[in-house]
Amino acid sequence: MVSKKSRAEVRIKKHQRLRNRFAGTADRPRLAVFRSNNHMYVQIIDDSVGNTLVAASTLEKEVKDQLEKTNNVEAAAKLGEVIAKKALDKGIEEVVFDRGGYIYQGKVQALAEAAREAGLKF
Repeated sequence: MVSKKSRAEVRIKKHQRLRNRFAGTADRPRLAVFRSNNHMYVQIIDDSVGNTLVAASTLEKEVKDQLEKTNNVEAAAKLGEVIAKKALDKGIEEVVFDRGGYIYQGKVQALAEAAREAGLKF
């Protein structure tokens, strides 16, 4: 019988391989994405000191009030705009995109494109 790993295990392994290739620095921090079944979370992280510089999620009251659902493409796009605005307010213009082992389509793609349109460079 063939034993198959769960999707979560595969994603974590993929994310670890991705993290070996890049890290966030002070001048170009890492934009990390995490998706759960109900929400999305985004952080901008400086890996050299291990600090989260900016964070946003669909759990935040300001974001949640503007959304009908918190786990669809529209919510991801709104979250991309919010994180880009917060980052630009802190003086962060350029980041490294860490998709967290998720496939670059759907919600992750919508978040990335919205952040780019709002002014983040990656």
